[in-house]
Amino acid sequence: MESAVNTVNKRVIGYLAEDVWMTLAELNEAIAERVWEINHDIRRADGTTRFERFTEEEATVLSPLPDDVFEQVEWKELKVGRNYHVTADYQHYSVPYALAGRLLRMRLTGTRVTVFDGQQVVAEHLRKMGRKGQYSTDPTHVPHQHRNVSGLWRGTGSSTGHALLAPPPSWSSSRLVDRRVIEAQGYLDCQNILESLGKKNKQKLEAACQDLVNMRGYPSYSTLKRLMAGIESDRQKPAPVKPAASNLLNSNAATAELPDVYVRGADYYREGQ
Repeated sequence: MESAVNTVNKRVIGYLAEDVWMTLAELNEAIAERVWEINHDIRRADGTTRFERFTEEEATVLSPLPDDVFEQVEWKELKVGRNYHVTADYQHYSVPYALAGRLLRMRLTGTRVTVFDGQQVVAEHLRKMGRKGQYSTDPTHVPHQHRNVSGLWRGTGSSTGHALLAPPPSWSSSRLVDRRVIEAQGYLDCQNILESLGKKNKQKLEAACQDLVNMRGYPSYSTLKRLMAGIESDRQKPAPVKPAASNLLNSNAATAELPDVYVRGADYYREGQ
């Protein structure tokens, strides 16, 4: 291999180093001529060319290339969420809703995601790339009645989110689920907000929701977190400085203008003064 690199360096790059081409096609044509010379014209020590050695000894024993391109495989073991999606690399992939809460195995390649329950394939998806938080949902995995599926969301469906994301409850959390193609895709967002932001700061979360209502904005996790941080920052601001109270008596003198102040100059302190 190193010998071949040295040959190309001398007989291709070395030969063409001082030439100039105006198009890429002209350059490729010049390179092809030099490579043809190396493979077909230059004789080796045994009198054969590289192309003759290839056709007589190597070509007949080569196997055809595989039909599928080789892809690196990564395996993960993940728990299915209440919204019957598994999350890998910040992307969400659906499985049959009856598997919510189960621990499944996931095989990820550069292009596909395959989910296994034991040895059985239960879901396949094209792998999502780019923006985080995308959903790939197979319509056959979706239950007919989301709120009647046990375990998908505790309480009475997304009304739990309505109760804790007030005020106004009917607007904040409904915006989270209504924006999704399938309602259950918004459950994870509601869960993250309620458990992360609202667990110890319910009043602050409600205040942030009210600010969002006033702005008519979209109640995402990052937006609410930013508003809550702003509320905390406002609370920690130092109190405004108030001027000190006057020590003058409450008389006409207190409101009169003070006379000009006269300061002795340097001449006053000279010797002999």
